[in-house]
Amino acid sequence: MVTIDCLDKDYKEVCDLVRSSQDSDIKLKNVVGQRYIAAGIGGKNIKIEGVPGNALGAYMDGSNIEVMASVQDAVGDTMNEGKIIVHGSSGDATGYAMRGGKIYINGDAGYRTGIHMKAYKEKFPVIIIGGKVGSFLGEYMAGGILVVLNLAGNKDIVGNFTGVGMHGGKIFLRAKEITSPLPPQVKCEDASEEDLKELETYLVEYAKDFNLNEKNIMDEHFFVLKPNSANPYKRLYTAN
Repeated sequence: MVTIDCLDKDYKEVCDLVRSSQDSDIKLKNVVGQRYIAAGIGGKNIKIEGVPGNALGAYMDGSNIEVMASVQDAVGDTMNEGKIIVHGSSGDATGYAMRGGKIYINGDAGYRTGIHMKAYKEKFPVIIIGGKVGSFLGEYMAGGILVVLNLAGNKDIVGNFTGVGMHGGKIFLRAKEITSPLPPQVKCEDASEEDLKELETYLVEYAKDFNLNEKNIMDEHFFVLKPNSANPYKRLYTAN
């Protein structure tokens, strides 16, 4: 593994060093807000010590990133494949237009998580948030899975306008009740046995990544939000 000290380096220098490295395993230390790290990159395993800036892993195409702290906005923007693990929290627009791969957040996430997420053919994006999220979760979502675990047991697990304009995919909320109002574009049901079986595959992996007990996570009640077939948005898109 090669180690790159990012102290006093601007984002362009850091990105160039990552891209040009002949090593597939890279550790970045002293990261302080440098943006676009690993943008468009495949075939790298990157461990980050510090807080990366906006658009971490944007357009990423098969690399794996582990961040030992929090991340800023637009992590995984239009991500195509790979995996991002965040041991802290994430900012706004996590997984913006994400179309493949996985983003696992141990803490909370901000506004518009999973906005414009989509799935196509073999590409299937998954975002799991261990804490709570802000408003507009899954806005205009067209495919994939969004999961909010609320492991800290907050009263309000999501903000306002969850799933507004949603026309594909599923949103799982781990809660006994949902206190925030939901828009007419989504229908909310108790997660079925089939839903939970689909979810369990990802939660086993998530629990392993953060050294959690998967059984304790699955023992809580889950709601699942799906597109309301009567909504007008689904007719405007080819993704289902």
